Amino acid sequence: MHAFDVLSDPVRRRILELLIEGEHASGEVVAAISREFGITQSAVSQQLKVLRESGLATVRVEGTRRFYALRAGPLAEANAWLDRFRRFWDQPLDALATEIARGKRARKRVSAAPSGHARTPSRDARRGRAGGRAG
Repeated sequence: MHAFDVLSDPVRRRILELLIEGEHASGEVVAAISREFGITQSAVSQQLKVLRESGLATVRVEGTRRFYALRAGPLAEANAWLDRFRRFWDQPLDALATEIARGKRARKRVSAAPSGHARTPSRDARRGRAGGRAG
């Protein structure tokens, strides 16, 4: 199963989030996932099996206990594949970050203005126009 198929399931994504923190006994994973998703031990075990078979998780047996850990290789492969598409969201996210920073600077200027002299938005801004151009 490809990493994207595995990641399509919210239960498996949550298990991986737990495993990011480090190795966990299967009982710990079952308890957390059963509590969060209301699913049985058998259903959690099935999801752990999918993660193991897909190579996203490893299991270490110690006596009667099984310890699961994240194996990042398949996630790195998925990340490498996504690299080709990052340009489609990196630029818009950079633009969003710029707008957020502008908004923060504007709020600072307004809050730093002396009492009674608070700046008010320009006429164009009140009318929903950007940069003073008609919309």
